[in-house]
Amino acid sequence: MLKLRDGIVELYRKVATSLPPDIEEALKSALSSEEEGSSARAALAIILENTRLARETSRPLCQDTGVPVFYVQVPVGLSQLELRETILDATRLATVKVPLRPNAVDGITEKNSGDNTGTGFPIIYFEETSGSTLTIDLMLKGGGSENAGQTYRLPVSELNAARDLEGVRRCVIDAVQKAQGKGCPPYVIGVGIGAAKDQVTRLSKSQLMRKLNDTNKIAELAALESRLLQELNQLGIGPQGFGGKTTVLGVKIGVNHRHPASYFVDVSLSCWADRRGRLIW
Repeated sequence: MLKLRDGIVELYRKVATSLPPDIEEALKSALSSEEEGSSARAALAIILENTRLARETSRPLCQDTGVPVFYVQVPVGLSQLELRETILDATRLATVKVPLRPNAVDGITEKNSGDNTGTGFPIIYFEETSGSTLTIDLMLKGGGSENAGQTYRLPVSELNAARDLEGVRRCVIDAVQKAQGKGCPPYVIGVGIGAAKDQVTRLSKSQLMRKLNDTNKIAELAALESRLLQELNQLGIGPQGFGGKTTVLGVKIGVNHRHPASYFVDVSLSCWADRRGRLIW
């Protein structure tokens, strides 16, 4: 497991210091769409220069290296207990080597563990698969954008949001309006729909792992993603909240079956640094 541990350390380095190509291309496209001399264009230019320097110097894109969130697809017969320990060991090493900012704070004592490990930290989701390949996806989720997320229980009378996709649409717009530039836009938006609060929060965050240029397999959701992308970029919040045409880079929606009495919607916001990457072992 030592080679796997070292591979995870390098995954941490890659995710912390380099934007995914689709995110960087979207930021470049956004730059060209903003007006010359505008605060929005200046903010995007700084973001792209920061991205270049981080990649060239192998330094983190942001001082907040976030909460590590792992999505691990495990072949049958491979020990999840052993994998968890390997991920924890890699996290401790990456904190020193990348370096990562120590972000794991005990909720009772307020003591920082100093190595990004602790109770439920990092967050690790395992899924057993029938294949023979171990796949490890990592997201570094910034605290500011995490704080801007919202959970809704439909119907919501003040939004005139019923238990349908139109209601979901109203919730997403409301969440971005409430954020008002907090959490470092332009955002990537993840949306989860389902039966329970814990289910939809996990689902919405996992949507942030999708590439911006993918197409939702459910036609109704693909149409809603496209519509929301246009509508959210008409809000005028813009990069870093300075105004402009680019508030959101992408919208991704996932859905689960729900209970007849429950219709939960969770909206996750990622900052412009939607830091994600994959290790295949």
